[in-house]
Amino acid sequence: MVKGTLNELSQLKQSGFGQPEPRHGLNLLYWFAREYVDIGYGEIIPKSSYPENGDFGFHKFNNRIEDEDHIVPIQNLPYYEVGNLNYRNADELPDYVRGKYSRNTPDSNKDRIIVRQDGNGKLSRVYVTEHSDAKLFDSSKTYRVSQGLLQIINNRSREDFLSEVSNARPPPPTESWQCIIL
Repeated sequence: MVKGTLNELSQLKQSGFGQPEPRHGLNLLYWFAREYVDIGYGEIIPKSSYPENGDFGFHKFNNRIEDEDHIVPIQNLPYYEVGNLNYRNADELPDYVRGKYSRNTPDSNKDRIIVRQDGNGKLSRVYVTEHSDAKLFDSSKTYRVSQGLLQIINNRSREDFLSEVSNARPPPPTESWQCIIL
């Protein structure tokens, strides 16, 4: 079940999606909004490749019942997911999305984007989610991403976007003792 809709960067930050490092979700969402789709006039349209082609690791998402609940609404339209860095063609994603991935660190590959495609090839819904374990998605961490938020992300540099939504805190200052000999 979708927990809510993310309309603003502050809501994305509060959701915790893609955080903390080494998770890749924030970079994946940035790539999606900035490089994969055109956004405007009430439409979200893939720029050059449709999800069903399998580019960037897109593959069919089966909306299974998990914990007696569907992760996204049941519709007679296909859903696709992207973000599994082990999936075929995921190596087409930019280095900044894949850079912190390690097979030995499961958290580095737990974030996903799920899209619903209408009959005209447009993406009618975009969701972000994360795995709760190796197979299941966490319905309490699944959110719809509004077209407005995608536009906000698209209008930012990656550095500005990450600094605005990151929950990372700088390390506390270390105590240092200085001794001055005169």
